[in-house]
Amino acid sequence: MEEIDCVVIGAGVVGLAVARALAMSGREVVVLEAADAIGTGTSSRNSEVIHAGIYYPQGSLKARLCVAGKEALYAYCASHGVPHRRCGKLIVATTPAQVATLESIRAKASANGVDDLRLLDRDGVARLEPEVQAAAALLSPSTGIVDSHALMLALQGDAEAAGAMVAFVTPVLGGRATAEGLELHIGGTEPGTWRARTVINSAGLHAQALAGAIEGLAPAHVPPTFYAKGNYFTLSGRASFSHLIYPVPESAGLGVHLTLDLNGQARFGPDVEWIPHIHYPVDPARGDAFYTAVRKYWPGLRDGALQPDYAGIRPKLGGPDVAASDFVIEGPAMHGVPGLVNLFGIESPGLTASLAIADHVVALCGR
Repeated sequence: MEEIDCVVIGAGVVGLAVARALAMSGREVVVLEAADAIGTGTSSRNSEVIHAGIYYPQGSLKARLCVAGKEALYAYCASHGVPHRRCGKLIVATTPAQVATLESIRAKASANGVDDLRLLDRDGVARLEPEVQAAAALLSPSTGIVDSHALMLALQGDAEAAGAMVAFVTPVLGGRATAEGLELHIGGTEPGTWRARTVINSAGLHAQALAGAIEGLAPAHVPPTFYAKGNYFTLSGRASFSHLIYPVPESAGLGVHLTLDLNGQARFGPDVEWIPHIHYPVDPARGDAFYTAVRKYWPGLRDGALQPDYAGIRPKLGGPDVAASDFVIEGPAMHGVPGLVNLFGIESPGLTASLAIADHVVALCGR
């Protein structure tokens, strides 16, 4: 039986950040990844936005880890040469009735320690983004964008430089808690059983299925899984926007927003499509609803300008009629299994919060 100090399951942005933090603290770390590359799931299928920490309930893990993670991420990108840009975003009220909502958003942001939001009137919006139609907007100057793959490569490099190893095509099939540690059943080309002192379940969309396959973990500590697919459409041709544009938030997501990549290419999404199982193809017919949604704030969007691009899936802990859940990060003190830390529902702002999540997990692990 293979003996190892720490196993991190999942080589997405959060798993790599956790592996880096554990390795740099002096722990022996192996990352087990079922796919053949880093970040093939949620980590590479998102808007690549560095979030400010505006919308989340005060005191929640999402709020605290997003705000702390944002500052850590900007510093990390600057020190490691990870492409990024602090471009800012506008949260737009397209009707006078939504202006009061902007005030409530600003109050929520302030409670989270985000105190740099500025309320703009119609003329102020027009000066920044002449093509945007809005009664008013909030400007969030600390929102930005990042090359998520370059970020993950940097995290992997740091982890490996500190002694960590990443094993691809090495799925964890299940396990059991023993007095000597956590035994993990490994599949892939070299199946077997590993015993680890510490196991971090950062398996993203598969985290609950994996936790449910660990003997000794009470089922009450494994929340249900819901999949909210987000489809993206790209804009053909160049866009004349310099900020991200978000409508006032709606249920389960932040509305069909306009984001930019680091080359200035505009894309729209995600929408919210509840699905029973993981699948990524984008139905071109969903674009019809995108035109209606986007034209509320950009009436100049021309017919035929949107092309299906890609989709991502949010690992939700509640269904369509349930308020958005907080991150669930449970260590031994919560579920009673020594050495095990489970991460559930790590959706947005998981990328932004990744470095802060890693610090939080290391603190739960102890020594």
